[in-house]
Amino acid sequence: MKPIGDSAIGIFFEEKIDEKVNDIVIAIFKKIERANIEGIIEVVPTYRTVCVYYDPTVIKYRELVGAIKKIISETKLEESKEHRIVKVPVAYGGEFGPDLGFVAEYNGLTEDDVIEIHSKPTYRVYMLGFTPGFAYMGGLDERIATPRLENPRKKVPAGSVGIAGKQTGIYPIESPGGWRLIGRTPLKLFDPKKDPPTLLLPGDHVKFIPIDEDEFYKMLKEETR
Repeated sequence: MKPIGDSAIGIFFEEKIDEKVNDIVIAIFKKIERANIEGIIEVVPTYRTVCVYYDPTVIKYRELVGAIKKIISETKLEESKEHRIVKVPVAYGGEFGPDLGFVAEYNGLTEDDVIEIHSKPTYRVYMLGFTPGFAYMGGLDERIATPRLENPRKKVPAGSVGIAGKQTGIYPIESPGGWRLIGRTPLKLFDPKKDPPTLLLPGDHVKFIPIDEDEFYKMLKEETR
């Protein structure tokens, strides 16, 4: 644990992407949030750290460190063992996934192979970042791991599902991006009017469900009502 500037504290764990490490991160993140400590502005979990932003005029560094240490000592790993499974429908290829063909060719597979491999596992949401609600997920099969675009797109449609290296993710809002796009979901992943505003949360598990074009537009219509 160490200060990050004059208004944040970083709690650091093993320097690797690992479910057990992230289980500890998520458990401590949730425990600190539930503690409702006066002066804490925001708590942000990542792959292997928890960052606590606070108002130093309300609570002092040493006081907050003491409170966090107490929380850590009382945190049970079992608290993060129950994971919510979120099913995410995806229309693969075509206008929805312009890079599906490249991912298939790069890995010596057919497009159907990529779809089957990508939609088979359940993916863990390790953290949110980049844009509001962008979920960084682990568990991608190495058979479809593909490097990013050399030149990022200036505009990626909201809901686009992409691959970058050994990770997969979903663009929650329209934004620039360099991931290889293989599909798109009709689900709305970010809505500032909701609480929480993001569909996916750290610690969630995601299961991609292949759908066709007709199903995509039918579900999109329902989402935008």
